[in-house]
Amino acid sequence: MSERGAAIERGLLDLIIARIPGLNPGIRMYLCEKFDRESDLTALKARDIERICSARRGGRSAVRLFDNETESWSMDRVVSRAEQDAALMERRGIRWVSAAENAYPPLLREIYDPPAVLFYRGALPPPGMPLFAVVGTRKPGPAALRWAYETARDLSRAGVLVVSGLAVGIDAMAHRGSVDGAAAGYPAAAPTAAVLGSSVDEVYPASNRALARRIVASGGALLSEYPPGTRPAKWTFPARNRIISGLCRGTVVVEAGEKSGALITADFTLEQNRDLFVAGGPADGQVFGSGCRRLAEDGAKVVHNSVDILAELAVCCALRVQS
Repeated sequence: MSERGAAIERGLLDLIIARIPGLNPGIRMYLCEKFDRESDLTALKARDIERICSARRGGRSAVRLFDNETESWSMDRVVSRAEQDAALMERRGIRWVSAAENAYPPLLREIYDPPAVLFYRGALPPPGMPLFAVVGTRKPGPAALRWAYETARDLSRAGVLVVSGLAVGIDAMAHRGSVDGAAAGYPAAAPTAAVLGSSVDEVYPASNRALARRIVASGGALLSEYPPGTRPAKWTFPARNRIISGLCRGTVVVEAGEKSGALITADFTLEQNRDLFVAGGPADGQVFGSGCRRLAEDGAKVVHNSVDILAELAVCCALRVQS
């Protein structure tokens, strides 16, 4: 079947799966893989879906009550919400790709709990383009900010797509550097991608909405596993960090304190068997922040600029090809 034919067969299936309340990413992925036609899923009742999911988990409940969501749900209500989502997305320029499609980012599909559906504004990363995550604290020092901007700018010029989380601080500066690098006219320049802890139509923080528009206008993307209208919550930011690292061949933590959220991304990077780095200052080579010092002591390699990162990416790619 052609990709167009497959899309017709799936219909609103992916949006329906994304709207079934209370399921964790693994169960949503299971439904995405098990069903390939909307009509096959919508013919079932809520209790049938719950029975299928419980069987997948060895009889345990499939429901994950993030929001103390205890009310019963009906398939008709979920389908109606998916139809509203589709209409809203059409108006707001939002698209989606499911893990069942070839356009789904290949490295992300390899992680333990990939999102079954990825919503996006802009353009998905082109096939074959290397992706690299640049993350760090929301309260960095000036040297770390400069490092993030210049490194992301130079990676973009070299054709590496920088991924980050659109938070204030290091994330925003990495996106700005990448956008400026892509705008400089280099033939192989790459855009940037921001993974949100909200839906792509609820950009947070509000202070970065202009930056989000620049990302999309420059050929990049806003990405999220959350359907339209989803506001950020405390648990959504750690969850989105697994996507940031999961999209990429490696991650550099530019600056992090002992309790920085960037350390969560570092943990996901290692769990996903990706390459972890920390930034070193150009003058004395010292890393930025106590959290980064601990990562370096635990074995994360110190990189001083984009040249170091490009060299590491080349080595890592060569090793994977050989293996």
